[in-house]
Amino acid sequence: MQDQKQARLYTLVSELGTAAIAFSGGTDSTYLLAICVDALGPGSVLALTADSPLTPRAELAQARELAAQLGVRHIVLTSDDLNNPRIASNPPDRCYHCKFSRFSALLQACHSAGIGHLLHGENSDDASDYRPGSQAAEELGVRAPLREAGLTKSDVRHYSRARGLPNWDKPANACLASRFPYGTTLTVDGLSRVEAAEEALRKAWGLRQLRVRDHFPVARVEVPSESIQRLALPDFRTSAIEALHQVGYRYVTLDLVGYRMGSLNDDLEPAIEY
Repeated sequence: MQDQKQARLYTLVSELGTAAIAFSGGTDSTYLLAICVDALGPGSVLALTADSPLTPRAELAQARELAAQLGVRHIVLTSDDLNNPRIASNPPDRCYHCKFSRFSALLQACHSAGIGHLLHGENSDDASDYRPGSQAAEELGVRAPLREAGLTKSDVRHYSRARGLPNWDKPANACLASRFPYGTTLTVDGLSRVEAAEEALRKAWGLRQLRVRDHFPVARVEVPSESIQRLALPDFRTSAIEALHQVGYRYVTLDLVGYRMGSLNDDLEPAIEY
């Protein structure tokens, strides 16, 4: 079944002739970019990345490295999302407005380069999460070949590993806005604070997967449930408190439920199932 999905994906991409990929440097968009290179050749492929205050600096740096490794032309466009009040005010449909704005800009760059198709890395599992950005992609005609071919996240990781892609097992990492409760105004200072907090905890704890949910001056830290007991020990607690106090938080909590994707969607109605 997996081989059939990959064959379907290869066929879908081959029929395009040329393609630009909305490229974040995550596992999904990297695999899609690699498939496009394999099917179309690097000269017929363009990687497009939006550089925004919502984008962690480490993610942008990795996107640059991966595009270079795959030998494709890579354009980074500035996306000043905080100047858009429909994004900066952080409503529940923020992702729709953000993706609509970004995809519109990427489409312009795509067409200016003489490429007729813009693709993004949504997979078939993504339909289970609250993703208003998917609606924006559909309205603008941005295609999702991984989803169209029926590839799950597990499939993408399997084929990425087989392809030798270095980020095949990279944890999912949504934009920094996802760390703030809906209705909390997004600012450069707040986004920088939560980015610095997560980077500090990764270094202190040696974890690849974690989130700092910003309820300033409180930081609510989510880690995989199997790590909670170990990180609640005195030395780990002390390292977290010191690291997060340094970036401006007054109080630090460890969420006993553990890390889960989109935890700030819990308050939305109707309830989101995970």
